Amino acid sequence: MKKVIGYLRLMRPANVVTSVADVLAGIAIAGYFVASGGPWFTPVNGANLPFLPVILLCISTIGLYSGGIIMNDVFDAQLDAVERPERPIPSGLISKNAATIFGGICFFIGIFTAGLLGRNAQYLAVAIMICCLIYDRFLKHSTIFGPINMGLCRGLNLLLGICIIPEQVEHYWYLAIVPIVYIAAITMISRGEVHGGSKSTLYFAAGLYTAVIATVTYFAVINHYYLPITMAFLGSFGAFIFIPLIKAIKNPIGPNIGKAVKSGVIALIALNAAWAAAFGALPIAIAIIILLPISLALSAAFAVT
Repeated sequence: MKKVIGYLRLMRPANVVTSVADVLAGIAIAGYFVASGGPWFTPVNGANLPFLPVILLCISTIGLYSGGIIMNDVFDAQLDAVERPERPIPSGLISKNAATIFGGICFFIGIFTAGLLGRNAQYLAVAIMICCLIYDRFLKHSTIFGPINMGLCRGLNLLLGICIIPEQVEHYWYLAIVPIVYIAAITMISRGEVHGGSKSTLYFAAGLYTAVIATVTYFAVINHYYLPITMAFLGSFGAFIFIPLIKAIKNPIGPNIGKAVKSGVIALIALNAAWAAAFGALPIAIAIIILLPISLALSAAFAVT
């Protein structure tokens, strides 16, 4: 049982839930489901199994995110032995080789499942895996390219959801810039989790957060969909990210920055719910926001950062 829990700790379950929220938001942006006049949805392509592509994409992102975060711990094993010796690999609970195999299996599941949906989804899955490995192995400590690369992983994850209707990727590819900016901000902040950070970095991140909120608000306004509900989701998103960030700005020590990073990651669920509402997919938005208490409960049992 300890081994099982160790593998789960490697996967960061609370974070994995946020990756599912990314994909669901992408599906909403693509307009895969349209109102049918009833309590549920009808897919725009008239598929006989409308939820099967959704399930495949959710499984794919779970595999890809898990693979990326597991390989992060594999490459960080020596550093974690000093800074985080309680983690599964440096503590000896899970061997480095076993973790590497486990990460590879997760990546395979992510790419294979995406391939069942189509070639475009599989290409995106491969791109996500490559970006994860590049970040884990080469760019993590790069001040500029590291945060951008990490953000790119999330941006591609949003596109993975959008590609449920392949031609929609051409229309909405630029929306991937939003998670790139947001995750880049979180990644910059996370540099100070152990030894503390600088106030200038935290202020810059606050500016990027504000730009993200403004962007989603813009699309809610021009789309004329559920503006009050979208703003409610954005309000909860703002509370999640700014309350701990303000505390970290006042006192930028490691624990405060860690809380800001943790809240920033989990807040992605509220942001994705806002995306779904802004594009008229209210039931998907509700389904996404239901993931928030699940992620919060998992974050109490498993580390997020």
